Amino acid sequence: MTTTPTTTASASSAAGNSFSDVTSSESALRRFLHGLPGVDQVGAEARAASLGTRSIKTTAKDYAIDLAIRMVDLTTLEGQDTHGKVRALANKAMRPDPADPTCPQTAAVCVYPDMVAVAKETLGNSGVNVAAVATAFPSGRAALDIKLADTRDAVEAGADEIDMVIDRGAFLSGRYLEVYDEIVAVKEACGPAHLKVIFETGELQTYDNVRRASWLAMMAGGHFIKTSTGKVQPAATLPVTMIMLEAVRDFREATGQMIGVKPAGGIRTSKDAIKYLVMVNEVAGPDWLDPDWFRFGASTLLNDLLMQRTKMTTGRYSGPDYFTLD
Repeated sequence: MTTTPTTTASASSAAGNSFSDVTSSESALRRFLHGLPGVDQVGAEARAASLGTRSIKTTAKDYAIDLAIRMVDLTTLEGQDTHGKVRALANKAMRPDPADPTCPQTAAVCVYPDMVAVAKETLGNSGVNVAAVATAFPSGRAALDIKLADTRDAVEAGADEIDMVIDRGAFLSGRYLEVYDEIVAVKEACGPAHLKVIFETGELQTYDNVRRASWLAMMAGGHFIKTSTGKVQPAATLPVTMIMLEAVRDFREATGQMIGVKPAGGIRTSKDAIKYLVMVNEVAGPDWLDPDWFRFGASTLLNDLLMQRTKMTTGRYSGPDYFTLD
């Protein structure tokens, strides 16, 4: 029972033409996306469950926990966010465990666009990036000019990364070229900032749609593909992430280009994070075991990683209130 199809000949051929033929018309794009290998739902879920049972040795667990910390996009996306909360989060991203200077910092802090300047000022030259959600997050329900202005404002304020949401209504209606063109336009508005494309997989209905959205976003130039906003359930799941990892693996095989993956929402424990890292290694390969190519979108995961790290260092657990609550 396999759920890991090789890249189709049509994908390789399209890649050779920089996908210009595929994206030349709605019908050509639909034909390509619906020509991708279908996903066996039962097989995908069984394989994801099997990968989730893998265990790792203690020394590897030490490495995995530190790697997971380095992959966290520490996130606050609430209407009640304040400058003080964002500053505190940025400080935590730089020094997750103030009592242990050997603890690595996180990859990024993810905030709304109006909080970018505060996060950027606090982070300074620490190396922690500022990611901003944009394009009428989380619904994506706004006119394109508003989405592009939202993106440009965040970049001008100092965002290093933009997390955009696709128009799920357009995608589910089969208006694939509209979604493609919007991603291309947002990428252009990003300028030097990297673009993460959020699918909201909990609304995409089928695994086939997850695969199609993955290829659509990669062809449009997204630097990362991301599962979810964290505002809709289900958010990130192992089967969905596995399908996205298969897509980036096959895309590199077809084009030579690596694309990152970011599961977000619902990943709360070290045990969960390690399951995802095992899957990354087994499905996409070790090249993706790097914060440049894999991230966790999370707000509560970091504290559990820190508690596990302290346990492995000192031999005893620190209580959940030992670290700041986000």
